[in-house]
Amino acid sequence: MNLITLQNFLDNTSFLILFFTMLIYWTGAAFRETSILPALGTTGIAIANLSITALLAARWLEGGYFPLSNLYESLFFLAWGVTAVHLIAEKISASGLVGVVTTPITMIITAFAALSLPADMQTSAPLVPALKSNWLMMHVSVMMLSYATLIVGSMLAITFLVVTYGQDIELRGSSVGTGSYHHKLNRLRLSKIDSNEKVSGTTVVDQNGSEKTTHFERGDSQASTADSTLLSLQRLSLADVLDNVSYRIIGLGFPLLTIGIIAGAVWANEVWGSYWSWDPKETWALITWLVFAAYLHSRITRGWQGRKPAILAASGFIVVWVCYLGVNLLGKGLHSYGWFF
Repeated sequence: MNLITLQNFLDNTSFLILFFTMLIYWTGAAFRETSILPALGTTGIAIANLSITALLAARWLEGGYFPLSNLYESLFFLAWGVTAVHLIAEKISASGLVGVVTTPITMIITAFAALSLPADMQTSAPLVPALKSNWLMMHVSVMMLSYATLIVGSMLAITFLVVTYGQDIELRGSSVGTGSYHHKLNRLRLSKIDSNEKVSGTTVVDQNGSEKTTHFERGDSQASTADSTLLSLQRLSLADVLDNVSYRIIGLGFPLLTIGIIAGAVWANEVWGSYWSWDPKETWALITWLVFAAYLHSRITRGWQGRKPAILAASGFIVVWVCYLGVNLLGKGLHSYGWFF
């Protein structure tokens, strides 16, 4: 099997693995009592990550340079980054919900690269002179990792906005820790429910962040109220996890973005004799940096939590894609080498 055949096999395999993994995560979200599905989903993501790693390694061997010279390679590197960040986010959250969010976007990325791009855009080609530098790996790889990390963090923020839509929810507590949460409308309190009723064994997370087993007797006059209370508390707990994990992932991606921009400025000075030229890619990278700087500022300095910073992060999701893909599709500026990232 030659390298081209191997690459075609690996990119299609990655797409199929991500597709079935997405189905596993979605099924697990619909049937929460099935505990084996999240573990299967994590395994699927790990296999997809290894498959993409093998694909990039094959491209590296074939071309003789780090595989980030065109859109096909950068898309698969982005997919590799998203799957790697997914495993980190899932470890932090201890929840399969991360896979519900990340697998569709990763599958779309691989599908676009493997099934939509013309064959000539998928083949390795000699590097243009400006890219024959060690900065190709040092700058572009860090930028792509920052994009992958910020995309995952932003998607979790968008999910938070969906989960809390129509709810007046205010999260209170440390931006770094899990924090406690509070529902302004109902002021839910488990203490209002008689714990002497028949035990049903339902475990929820109370407002101090600790697990508490609450017992309800089906058929009791308070059963519907108890179910409503549990549902609301579970939604609050889910919102708290999403808010916390999104903040941590974006907090990881922002330094990578900063390092990538600085490395790009040094490389630009070597190639073009100027650290900053307000090229469209540079301008949008700065806009991306400012959006997520505002997000982190609102969390750390202003103490915001909940929907306000999540809206900032959600807008950052759009800005990242404009910076990464939109500018290049226009084919304008010093960073446009055909379909080069």
